[in-house]
Amino acid sequence: MNRNGEGASKRARPASPADGFRTPEKRVSSLQAPDPSGSRPSHWDTERVCDFLCSNGFSDPGLLSLFREHQITGSLLYFLTKSDLQDMGIRPVGLRLKLLVCLRKLAQNHADIMKVFNDPIHGHIEIHPLLVRIIDTPQFQRLRYIKQLGGTYYVFPGASHNRFEHSLGVGHLAGLLVRALQERQPELEINQRDILCVQIAGLCHDLGHGPFSHMFDGRFIPLARPGLEWKHETASVQMFEHLITSNNLRPVMNYYGLDLSKDIDFIKEQIGGPTDVNMSSWPYLGRPEEKSFLYEIVANKRNGIDVDKWDYFARDCHHLGIQNNFDYERFLKFARVCEVNNKKHICTRDKEVGNLYDMFHTRNCLHRRAYQHKVGNIIETMITDAFLKADPYIKIEGSRGKQYTISTAMDDMEAYTKLTDNIFQEILYSSHPELAEAQKILRKIECRELYKYLGQTQPPPGTEIKKEQYDGLPANIVASQPKNVPEDVKLTAEDFIVDVINMDYGMKEKNPINSVRFYCKSDPSKAIKISKEQVSRLLPEEFAEQHIRVYCKKTDKESLDVAVKYFIQWCMKRDFTKPQDGDVVAPELTPMKASWNVDEDDENPNRLNEVLKSMTRLFSD
Repeated sequence: MNRNGEGASKRARPASPADGFRTPEKRVSSLQAPDPSGSRPSHWDTERVCDFLCSNGFSDPGLLSLFREHQITGSLLYFLTKSDLQDMGIRPVGLRLKLLVCLRKLAQNHADIMKVFNDPIHGHIEIHPLLVRIIDTPQFQRLRYIKQLGGTYYVFPGASHNRFEHSLGVGHLAGLLVRALQERQPELEINQRDILCVQIAGLCHDLGHGPFSHMFDGRFIPLARPGLEWKHETASVQMFEHLITSNNLRPVMNYYGLDLSKDIDFIKEQIGGPTDVNMSSWPYLGRPEEKSFLYEIVANKRNGIDVDKWDYFARDCHHLGIQNNFDYERFLKFARVCEVNNKKHICTRDKEVGNLYDMFHTRNCLHRRAYQHKVGNIIETMITDAFLKADPYIKIEGSRGKQYTISTAMDDMEAYTKLTDNIFQEILYSSHPELAEAQKILRKIECRELYKYLGQTQPPPGTEIKKEQYDGLPANIVASQPKNVPEDVKLTAEDFIVDVINMDYGMKEKNPINSVRFYCKSDPSKAIKISKEQVSRLLPEEFAEQHIRVYCKKTDKESLDVAVKYFIQWCMKRDFTKPQDGDVVAPELTPMKASWNVDEDDENPNRLNEVLKSMTRLFSD
């Protein structure tokens, strides 16, 4: 069965950079096409720039020769900084300042008309015309059809939002943060190119997500293509390259002042990281080490505090009906760049350390209450099972007519553009007999006939289950057969599903705040570290834990009664914690584990002795 996508897009793609179509978002006006006459400053050649300087009182031949020598065209005018003018040899300081004032007025008079989107989270947000050109492409519009929270929508009815609106929000917040730093610290010399590139990276950071978002790269791909090290960030970089190539956006990017030799690398590096981490002490190509802080805005590999989280905290909480306790607007007020070990990093005020702990606590709560909900997770597992059964029979046409499956579509971006959540309905309503098994699983989801939850446990500290052990866990449960199991009930490893969930604050067992630097009111230029002990004694001692959930595919009562006993026996043998309802579902087994039958007072023998002594005194008086 083919998914060629003919007629999928109703909008014609204009060959010119003009925006000849509409999307449902509110727009101020249509985009302006590049002006071939050169009346717009961004299209001036060097001689036209010199004419402009002469008409504004900068007619010194030596000054004009410097602009000609460095081939300063109109596309560069808006991005010139004080140090750029100094490097060109323009002196004295007063002349450089006058030139900058003149160029800022020029930029204000010819500012690009921004488009206004009405977002339910951030209100009316302005989007640069170049970003709108990126948005109005098939590769970006694809994100309208990928659920932000995957199977969680089957548990939280409000969680119907998609990667599309989240990406708009991240692009918007990226612009807010980089502009806040520019206004607060002009010495950082953040220019309009930097701002535009950071916004584009925020906008495009999730282009590579597959159907049902993290279900695709977290559950489906590891089973469909075991051993393949693949992340959606890698696909995002590939899809971004495909987007700008297939839509001929390089001339448009150049028109809006980007330096394609550096800025495309810069955008990709913000999304997927450096291409070669071993290349040098500074592995990035897009920006020099003096602007290292720009890489901490969209995807902060240093401590995880980035605009991606800010948007999904606010947006996910809004749609889930959960309170969001983190205020990104307050962080914007205190964000400042300081130098740490000869690199510039984004820091915040010392008094904000408690709020940052709250931010990571909010992240953990969202995982516990929503992202790792036991029903949402098992629905994603069932969708994964259906996709695995359907995979050999789904054909998606890619570049040069080559056919791909669900699991191989990300090898070709043209095919991957056609792969969205809609594959669920395509399988469900297909008339092809080879998809019958997959359809049966999807119908069970729609009828809420889900795999049954047996319970949850935790391994003792230091004995966490490693990733390479996951596949063998169902067989381990079957090997832990308890006594007195009815002979007519047979369970195999295929009947059990073990879901291993690693909860943390975003940096595995590490405290992310240890990687954050702060500044004090008395010296805003000096970065300091604040230890956990300086904040509160009530903060976590551990920052990671592992939960193990077990499900059974069989749903009849006899099989489930036996399956629970298998699970509890397995927990006893592995010295895992007692499942919460273990005493109820297997009362004959739990007394056999001494450590599972200790009262809170019994855990402290000194406390028990104190109680006995008190009783003795009471009755002897």
